[in-house]
Amino acid sequence: MRYRVHCDGASRGNPGEAAAGVVICDRFGAIAGRIALRLGVLTNNQAEYQAVLAGMRLVEQLQPSEIEFRLDSELAVQQLSGAWKIKNAALRDLATRVHAAAPKNVPVRYVHVARSENSLADRLANWALDRTSPDIPNEF
Repeated sequence: MRYRVHCDGASRGNPGEAAAGVVICDRFGAIAGRIALRLGVLTNNQAEYQAVLAGMRLVEQLQPSEIEFRLDSELAVQQLSGAWKIKNAALRDLATRVHAAAPKNVPVRYVHVARSENSLADRLANWALDRTSPDIPNEF
């Protein structure tokens, strides 16, 4: 099955306390998975990459036939797609980890979307920064 994975990273302070939000939708638009993670102190770009890595690990459990990652970070999309060089060593390492985590023989695409199209992942990332409870509320 084909899945859309909405990912967002957030950092308060850049670098600062960071979190990731991931929402996986199936081909019908139903939510098939979601996760909110606190990441410690990272830059915003590192948090974006960590969100993709978390999404890759989560979607792999669904045995996808095709994956489309949707991010509002053009930098992450262009770098993970191979269109732009990754000059930052920490991001280069994270990109290597993302590509290594991709399910074998499954097409993966990275698509830049407007922030408004990524609102659930954004809300999850910010929720993770604001809360200490491990329970994700049902409104997500």
